[in-house]
This record gives sequence, structure tokens and C-alpha cells, in this order.
Amino acid sequence: MDLKFTDVLATDAEREAVDGLLGPPPSGWEGGTTRSGTDLRWARGGASAAKDRRDQLLPALHAVNDRIGWISEGALGYICRRLTVAPAEAYGVATFYAMFSVRPRPAKVLHVCTDLACAARGSAEVRAGLAAGLGPAGTPAEGTVWQESPCLGLCERAPAALLIQAGEPPVPARPAGEDRASGSGTPASGKERGAERPPASAPHRTAVIAPATPAALAAAARSPEAAAAEPPPEAAVPQAGDPDLVLLKRVGTTDPASLDDYRANGGYQALRRAFGLGPAGVIREVLDSGLVGRGGAAFPTGRKWEATARQPDTPHYLVCNADESEPGTFKDRVLMEGDPYALVEAMTVAGYAIGARKGFVYLRGEYPRAHARLSHALTTARARGLLGPDILGQGYAFDIEIRRGAGAYICGEETAIFNSIEGQRGEPRSKPPFPVEKGLFGKPTVVNNVETLVNVLPVLEHGAAAYAASGTGTSTGTKLFCVSGQVTAPGVYELPFGASLRELLELAGPPRDLRAVLLGGAAGGFVRPDELDIPLTFEGTRAAGATLGSGVVLVLGGSAELPRVLLRIAEFFRDESCGQCVPCRVGTVRQEEALHRIKDRTGAAAADDIALLREVGQAMREASICGLGQTAWNAVESAIDRLGVYT
Repeated sequence: MDLKFTDVLATDAEREAVDGLLGPPPSGWEGGTTRSGTDLRWARGGASAAKDRRDQLLPALHAVNDRIGWISEGALGYICRRLTVAPAEAYGVATFYAMFSVRPRPAKVLHVCTDLACAARGSAEVRAGLAAGLGPAGTPAEGTVWQESPCLGLCERAPAALLIQAGEPPVPARPAGEDRASGSGTPASGKERGAERPPASAPHRTAVIAPATPAALAAAARSPEAAAAEPPPEAAVPQAGDPDLVLLKRVGTTDPASLDDYRANGGYQALRRAFGLGPAGVIREVLDSGLVGRGGAAFPTGRKWEATARQPDTPHYLVCNADESEPGTFKDRVLMEGDPYALVEAMTVAGYAIGARKGFVYLRGEYPRAHARLSHALTTARARGLLGPDILGQGYAFDIEIRRGAGAYICGEETAIFNSIEGQRGEPRSKPPFPVEKGLFGKPTVVNNVETLVNVLPVLEHGAAAYAASGTGTSTGTKLFCVSGQVTAPGVYELPFGASLRELLELAGPPRDLRAVLLGGAAGGFVRPDELDIPLTFEGTRAAGATLGSGVVLVLGGSAELPRVLLRIAEFFRDESCGQCVPCRVGTVRQEEALHRIKDRTGAAAADDIALLREVGQAMREASICGLGQTAWNAVESAIDRLGVYT
């Protein structure tokens, strides 16, 4: 592909998809079909206006991909003209994400999970049957192409697949493409846009097939309507209805589409108390509660909020990291599908505390139902005065926009999210400066994941002291655990910090021939069957030489082939490395190569490669820019040292 503007033109459908998001082109310079005499004399906007439009690049790529199924050279060129982005840069962004394609493909794409939980539940057999019926992965058949996919966040229903069919009409544009905030003829950027701009649409048709069988996948490939109805969110919560639940208490007991039902079950009490306390008071409550981040780093939430609130540079931003791509993680999906208003309220509280007027939800592209539920909740909250220019008559203005990811594990890293939202490749940034100083759009920013934010509600509803009384001294409150693999009842479980791994597994029903448990996902570590009394706290797992991470608990029975599991983990990190830094870019490849060589060897025959693995792993841990490279060796190391895989 020529990386300069070319003479290849976008089709009418491609132009409609882009214009549906951005509005019609205001002049010939921005993609209009003709140039008036005025256009020939000068171009409007300049570099500053072009920079402000750059954040619309990812939504524009989604708009074309949703409508056509792939992004052609003409479509990419039209997007570049509309946003004044160099084609080489836009091409780099479009090829960064796994859900996009710059080569022709059918409108229906079937993503079949190959990751850890699905592998433990027979995804290899499903893929073999699919290949026999539809041909090898990547081969178009019957208007569909199927491809192997990393974790889809459907681990409780493994093996899983997701069918996405393109063809949705574009989102209706605003009249004349005007920016209502500025009155200009150019599309507003995410920094300026308010509630009136509808979010980028979800794909035309999606179908979740889980548990998947070759026959069910083939039927869905022929017609998405043939797929069985997706079960309700509470099906993923074996404890649903338990009165002791805190974060999951409304999942299965409250209509996720009804704001009235949410308010009747305690909704918006936390926000009202927040307005009574004031921003500093809210931060003090969160500090006193001991709440720490639930994404794995366990950084004190109140300290992050306090540091951002104190920054004199404005505006401040809030970003909800809803791109949970760690294999085995699906808790945030269940919260957004089953209790979306809780996230809206929690983000409003957080925005109020840090002085933000705008929040972004960076949502996994593989979560169509969460997107639909959350979009509906945002629209309803705006209509009822719970988002917008004057929330609850308190004079506080705040709004939330959804930005869809497109299949990149690295975008779960907080600074990679900033780059992705801003229209750059989703590569992590070097720190310092830290996000609380210079984050999204170069402004002070708080990033929290869904579970962390939803924890703020019980803190304010019951008070910091009551919240801190549950759990342990340094791990307060409750924690969500994603249990999958070879158990009787996979799903999301909520337990107070301090419960043991054994207690959790007894709820889920472990196999009698338990071989190992992977804690923390691909970036975590293994524990043996004789270590099940590990307390599930951040400090308890650290003391045991393990990690709690985001709450992944993958259970493997005696039939699990651990060398193959490790090889899949290595393949995952190789595929998901952004390639920005040498230790990770090269190290993940070398790790996979070594594991390929020794997958069927033990003892002295594997000694040289194990020594190489240790050397490469240490280099990645110490020299990689971000957590992906720093943790890519963790699971392999723990399997060698704790499980004796190659001895």
C-alpha cells in the first residue's frame, strides 16, 4: 500500500460511514467532492484544529469496519483527509488492532477463542471441527471468515466464540456537521464534545456462541439469528441473590435497563452523599476506606484521586479502564452488563472528587452487550439530569463518552489507553511524568478499572469505617474473582479479602485430580494443590510468592498438558507485545522459541533452554517499558520452580 494520499476513492458506503460519525465534510480540503472558490484561496483550521480532531481516528476506523467489514485504501484515505492525519500514521493505527483488517474479507467474522480457559474446555476440538466444516482459519466460506482469537472475556461459558457481522448504517450526524460547542464547521474533538454526540455504534449484528460446538458455530456463520440467545448476566454469578453480596448485589435482582429500578435498590445514594461531603470530603472517605486498585497494581485509590485533584493544570480527566483483556478475566463485563448504572454513578462521583468535567469509558471491542447496556444507561442518565450540565441541581457538569477498543491487550496499560483514545498506536508511554500530572491530552488524569470504581459506592453509602471493617487491614472490602477452567460452577465470585483459595474453590467445585491453579492470569503465577490455604489478599499472595492480579483463578485438572499451557501463554505475550521496546519485542519471541524446543523434553535435555529462559525473563522483567514485558515470564517461571514442569 502506498503510504501517501492516492487516487483511490472511498465508496459511497465508506463515505457515509465516516460522515455519519463526523458529519458531512465542511469543505473540499476535508474530503468534499468539489472545492469552491473560497476553498481554493485558503484552508481553514490549521495544525491546531487538526490536532484536536485526531482523537476521532479510532471511532472513524470503527465506523468503516462496522459498515463494510474491513478498511480499504480509499476508506483510510478519506478518513485521513477528514481528520488531517498522515496516511502512514493512520495505517499504523489501523494495523495495530486485531479487530481491524486492511485486506478484503467477508462481512461476517467469527472469532474463536484459543486462550487458557477455552483450551481447558476443549477449544482445540471445536476449532478442528470448524476447520473441517468451513476450511482452515482465514479461509472465506459461505460469506464468513473465522479466525483464532485471544481471550474473549467469556471464560465462564468456555469454549467461546463471537460472531460480528458488518453492515450497520452510519450513526446519524448532527445538522450540517457543526460543533455545537464552538459553532464551527469542523467536527468536535473528544475534549470538547458533550452529551449530544451519540457514541460510536456497536456492530450491526453480533452473536455470542458459548459454549461453542462446531455445529453451532457453522449455523451461526450461515445466519447470526441461528445462534442461541445469550444468557442473562446473572448466569455468570453463581452467588446471585445472596444478601451478603456488595458489588454484585444488584446483578440478577435489578433490571439493568431500568434507572427507576436501580434507584429503588439504593442507586444514587452515594452521589447524593458525595455532594454533601464535597470533593475533599469524598477523597478523604476513599483514603480512609483503604480502597486500592483492583487491576493488579493495588495502588491506593484515594492517593491517586488526591494527587490529580491538586494539579493546577486543567481540565482534569477521568478514564475508566474497561478493556479487561487478561486471559481469564470477565468480572468487569458482568458488572457492566448486569449493573451499568452503578458504573455511571461511580464515575460521576470520581469525576466530582477530582474536578473532572469529562470521563471516558475505554471499553473492550469484544463486549457488544456491555456496550449496548452502558450506552442505554448513559442516554437515560442524561435525560434524567444525572449527567450533563447541572447534575441533580448541584451546579456540577460532567459527562461520559464510550470509546471502543479494537483488540489490543496492551491497551489495558493506563498510558496506552491515552494513546489509543488520542488516535495514536496503543503503545505505553515512559513514566514519569505520571498520569496524575500529564495523562490524557497531556492533562491530569485518573485511571481506574470498573471494579475499583464500583467499590466507591459502598464506601460512600456505608462510610469509610464500615468498608474498612471488612477484609483485612491492608486489603479492605470485597474482591471479585473470575473462576474458570475445570470446575463445576465457573463464574464471578465475590468474597471478602482474607478468604482462602481453598474456600473459593470449594464454592466453584474443583476437580478431584487438581493439578494446578493459575492466579492472576497469563501475567500471574501457578500454585500447587498443597498451597490452597493461601489467603486471597494482595499481601498474602505476595508472601506466598504468587500474585492476586486482577482476580483470575484458572483451575487445571490432571489432564492439563502444562507445557502446552505455557506455550500458549508465551504465544499470547508474543502476539500482544506492542514491539516498542527491545526487551519485550525480542524477549517474548525468544521465550516462545525456547518453550517450543522443550515442550516434550525434561531433565538435562531441557537444562540449556531453561537457563536461557531465566536470562531472557530477567531481562524482560528489569528493562521492559511496561507491565506486559515485565510480567511475561512470571507464569513460566512459577511453573518451572513451583510445579517442576520440565524436571
